Amino acid sequence: MSSDSHPDYESHSVPEAKLESPLLDFDNLQSQLLQSSNKIAVFKDAIQHASEILDQRYKANLNITDIVFARAKVIDQVLCLAWSQQNWPDEADIALVAVGGYGRGELLPHSDIDILILTRKDKNAKYKACISGFLTLLWDIGLEIGQSVRSIKQCKIEAINDITVATALMESRTLTGPGDLQAEMYKVTTAKNVWPIKKFLRAKWDEQIARHTKYHDIDYALEPNVKTSPGGLRDIQTIAWVAKRHFGASSFHDLVELGFLKESEEAMLNKGQQHLWKLRYGLHLLEGRREDRLLFDKQRELAKLFGYEDDEKSLGVEKLMQQYYRVVSNLRGLNDVLLQHFDEAILRAGEREKIVALNNRFQIRNDYIEVVSPHIFERFPFALIEIFVLMAQNPQIQGIRASTIRLLRDNRRIIDDDYRQDIRNITLFMELLRSPHQLTTHLRRMARYGILGRYLPEFGLITGQMQHDLFHIYTVDAHTLQVVENMRRFLLPDATEKFPLAALIIKNLPKVELLYIAGLYHDIAKGRGGDHSTLGMADAESFCQRHRLSSWDEKLVSWIVNKHLLMSMTAQRKDISDPEVINEFATIMGDKLHLDYLYAMTVADICATNPELWNSWRATLLRQLYQNTKQALRLGLENPLDRAERIADKKESALQKLLDRGISREQIEAVWAKSDDEYFVRESAANIAWHTEAIALFGGEGPLISINEIGENTVEGATLIFIYTTNSDFLFANCTAAFEKLNLNIQGARIFTSVNDYCMDTFTVLENTGSPVGNNPKRVAEIKSALSQHLNAGNQVTSPAQFHRSRKEKYFTNRVDTSLQNSATRGYSTLEVNCPDRPGILACIGKIFAESGIKLKDARITTLGERVEDLFFITNQNGKPLTDEDQIEQLQEKIKRELEKRLAT
Repeated sequence: MSSDSHPDYESHSVPEAKLESPLLDFDNLQSQLLQSSNKIAVFKDAIQHASEILDQRYKANLNITDIVFARAKVIDQVLCLAWSQQNWPDEADIALVAVGGYGRGELLPHSDIDILILTRKDKNAKYKACISGFLTLLWDIGLEIGQSVRSIKQCKIEAINDITVATALMESRTLTGPGDLQAEMYKVTTAKNVWPIKKFLRAKWDEQIARHTKYHDIDYALEPNVKTSPGGLRDIQTIAWVAKRHFGASSFHDLVELGFLKESEEAMLNKGQQHLWKLRYGLHLLEGRREDRLLFDKQRELAKLFGYEDDEKSLGVEKLMQQYYRVVSNLRGLNDVLLQHFDEAILRAGEREKIVALNNRFQIRNDYIEVVSPHIFERFPFALIEIFVLMAQNPQIQGIRASTIRLLRDNRRIIDDDYRQDIRNITLFMELLRSPHQLTTHLRRMARYGILGRYLPEFGLITGQMQHDLFHIYTVDAHTLQVVENMRRFLLPDATEKFPLAALIIKNLPKVELLYIAGLYHDIAKGRGGDHSTLGMADAESFCQRHRLSSWDEKLVSWIVNKHLLMSMTAQRKDISDPEVINEFATIMGDKLHLDYLYAMTVADICATNPELWNSWRATLLRQLYQNTKQALRLGLENPLDRAERIADKKESALQKLLDRGISREQIEAVWAKSDDEYFVRESAANIAWHTEAIALFGGEGPLISINEIGENTVEGATLIFIYTTNSDFLFANCTAAFEKLNLNIQGARIFTSVNDYCMDTFTVLENTGSPVGNNPKRVAEIKSALSQHLNAGNQVTSPAQFHRSRKEKYFTNRVDTSLQNSATRGYSTLEVNCPDRPGILACIGKIFAESGIKLKDARITTLGERVEDLFFITNQNGKPLTDEDQIEQLQEKIKRELEKRLAT
């Protein structure tokens, strides 16, 4: 299904029906007010009765437009009756006026009811008591009022000073009182000298830009605001405000009659507004107050309310949000078109035209590209892609003229199977991928105008598709285009600072467009069920074949898609200092070219999944994996070093470093005599030298704590903390508790025990900012002090840090998953624990290990959004893998039980 063929605005549930019985009997309510001594109760009962009926109609999926207008009508009647309860001294000079959204006659359950008490004169002391009594009554009966009291002259002054006031007063209507007051106020506040149309449009456009910037200019936020996020209700209102100011249009249909808007566009705006109203009404109903944010917990409740159900491919909530994202994407695209029209018709009116011909189909008019006639796309269908190629080749083009955008949208259905097989279109798309300027900008334009989802139907399927967690912060289509953008960023000069290796690699790729294709297809099969890497590989092969790529290119692209998760998983979950791990990974790579492509793909993918995932430690791990693999490929996969050679090689390298630092051979041998071969196999030569020097020079009592940095900058690297002290069962638990209290995030841990029963543990940590501790003596002293206090606890567990779960964390599941695997080639068991990321988790696991007689050899700590995927390499008390099924089951059950208890607090 292509992105524009989805029933974007249609109700998911039963067909809509018309409203029925009256909500409020005005005459009866007036009679009750005359007879009752408790007017507040009478008003409250009437409002509650009407609200209950409207809520029932909403739940029955009746027409949302009628419901929204009906609520405003109810409040109109209530306000008029409340107004009549006051003894106004001179009713000819004062009126009650609805303004803003309420002035448009639109009201959601808990929207502000914006009113203006409008007077003819500036001095109105005679009304003070009545105004106070009126407003007090409104508050007492529970109405959420936004009020102002102004004269006509004061309204004009405020409108001149504040565009929001001017806009609200544009949408005003008299509720009660003399109608000429509102008419005169409207006349003076909409006069040309108050907000000239060019100034008004520029102000509203800047207002929208600022609002979009607040939401990072994305319409696919995880928890969007249906009113103010890009593509939301405010975008629709912005169009309406400018249309009313310039054309005097009171509805979108007026713009159709003026020839400014097409009937299909009017239908899109109206249906889009209805869909957003349904969501907003539901949010108010569920929350019992004004709430316009689609928060995670409310998304799930709305999905149930709208009838979306989970299935094997996706959650009901993901279906709800996909529909929302498609709606706002279309609305934002239409908003772009109409604002561009306004720009041409208003801001650029009278501008001297400069036209530059590009070919016989396109020209540039004042820096914007346009077709030379409205039938170009019908006569030359390939021009639907050619226009984007021309923009990529001519960076001086600032955008597409609105009339041409509209033609693009209208003619996108020309793209069918025959179109996709046409060699001209295939050639143009490949030319776009090879273009030097703003590739992702043009791909995003193609997506927004519905061209990309038609040309690549598989891309249309992932449009607006979300994954309901805190790990993936973008929809699949947005993530995909962000991956390609990241690849392009590696080519920019400043990339050498943040992504030095990726920047070096990408400049030397023989065909960088193959990397872009892999980026477009790596997640293309998400949401279909099954392994998306395998399914995406097949789609990538089809793309390459259709686009006449060579067999070698096709195999490379499909291989990258199939293996796009491998490098990240290997770096984070395996011991990349182990030659066996490197040999296995290098065998899959086969050659340096495949390694280069996969490294660039991996870095671009991680950064596009969630920017917070990329930190200096992940950069270091991937670089180490890349360099170790490159070396293995250079030396030859058939001749890996054996265990004895590896130990000898590391000792020789470390020995030379230590001798150069003035450590005697006797001191070195004394330390090494207490360390077993496993230590030398798993530790690096640099760390062996560092540890040995620290132990040889240590003459004090208590634990030895040494802190070192790896990496010369904050782009790559981490802080290493080495602990040498008498071994104890709860040492790991107490160390992790200390790190958590210090707000240090553990990335990994290597655990060794010497022959004299001393621990030799090295923890890799980062600050909460994702950076190493660095050269900060005060912070280093703080770390050493806290660790010393916790280590002195001996075989007692210090209490882990207390924490408070955020709203988002409370919403997501506290499920804990564990698995334990043994390998015939490994002398340990691998325990995997997946659970929410909370303080105290590692300390709790360490305590369980100690109580269960489990020895920890190594650990890999990986945080993915709101969850962690931790690997622990463990043995029994005899240093052997766990093989007793009862012991394995008891260990996993205890971990699940204790962690779930911890997470529930």
